[in-house]
Amino acid sequence: MNSLNLVIQREYLTRVRKKSFIILTILMPFLMVALSVFPLWLSTLNDGSVKNVAIIDNTGIYAPLLKSTDLYQFQIIGDADKHESELRVGKDLFAILQITDDLSKNSNAVAITSEKQTPLDLQNLIQRTLNDKITEQRLDELTVSGTMDNEAIIKVRNIIEDGSKVSLRTLRMSDDGSVKESSTEIASIIGMMFTVLIYMFILMYGNMVMQAVLEEKKSRVVEVMVSSVKPVNLLVGKIIGIGLVGLTQLAVWIVMTTVLMTGVSLFISSPDQAVAMSPGMGDFNIEGIMSMVMSINWLEVILYFVLFFIGGYVLYASIFAMFASAVDSEEDTTQFMTPVTLVIFFAFFAGFYSVSNPDGPLAFWTSLIPFTSPIVMMVRIPFGIPFWEILLSLVLLYGTFIVISIFAAKIYRVGILMYGKKPSFKEMMKWVKYK
Repeated sequence: MNSLNLVIQREYLTRVRKKSFIILTILMPFLMVALSVFPLWLSTLNDGSVKNVAIIDNTGIYAPLLKSTDLYQFQIIGDADKHESELRVGKDLFAILQITDDLSKNSNAVAITSEKQTPLDLQNLIQRTLNDKITEQRLDELTVSGTMDNEAIIKVRNIIEDGSKVSLRTLRMSDDGSVKESSTEIASIIGMMFTVLIYMFILMYGNMVMQAVLEEKKSRVVEVMVSSVKPVNLLVGKIIGIGLVGLTQLAVWIVMTTVLMTGVSLFISSPDQAVAMSPGMGDFNIEGIMSMVMSINWLEVILYFVLFFIGGYVLYASIFAMFASAVDSEEDTTQFMTPVTLVIFFAFFAGFYSVSNPDGPLAFWTSLIPFTSPIVMMVRIPFGIPFWEILLSLVLLYGTFIVISIFAAKIYRVGILMYGKKPSFKEMMKWVKYK
């Protein structure tokens, strides 16, 4: 047991003391928050210039309705000035909007010409203004035709002006009968976030175990180590030590990201910053979103994440170490690792597609199969699933990784001292039977 502790300490301390580990662990939360917040901040900025848009309206109906804004200056010109205006496009004129016919009868009689791609906000402004006018025209036609009385037309106008937007609140009932507001979108984001994390950690630290085994075997350091440490203890110590490195990094990331996101949320919700936001962001309900985020049982989610990470990591790390011990170089691992990597990729895509239907057959079965459950189950947990499904998934996962670990240890103890030969699966099965 003392030798096992020494192996764990060596694997753990060797990695956490590296400058690359320290820098990555500290910088990654800042990078993730920056990638989330920086585009939001950039979207509130503009280049400070006002873009001139010329309007040629052959009907004379729509041009006066387009009002200038802080970003776009509309100017009405005649059809005779079209050629001259086209020469100015890309210089002092940003675009030309031309309306050739009554849009209530011909909705395609409008086009905008610009040197650069027309921004979406300009397109939306023009389309919204024109659509409102077309609706008004068609209601006026009904009034003139006499097919509807004026009172009915007024009611229809009021209905259109008031709109009919339905805001559906989603509530979740907990086991004690209390009800909290929730959000499917928030649950989906959290589920995918933890799925990506567990997928990344299993691949990253599983490969780290494989690299460690290959390096020790190629340098023949392992021949010295097995003289004082049993091969099984060496494998177990390596897996546990590197796994603790992953848990350490994860814990630091969670704490730092929580602190940073809390600070960003307070900054965004401050009155001064709310004013600085664009009109679309001005109604950003940070308090409502934070309430929905807090409705998630974070203690439960993080606990299950750790349990599924440990199970998935040990399962795949054992497989990675087993195949690494049987070969002499990284190139030789391809034939063994390709099927394993494909399974991990399949699990990730199964989790991705399970977001839209977390209780469907794909999500249910892949969250029970041990080779896919660590990744897929993390998508489903934020949505709230029966405890028996989680328990069954954990029992199957841990039962499988125990069997795989024993199997891997038997191959590792033989393969780690074999050189100059790339074994087949059939030969590796024979190693399992060796006493």
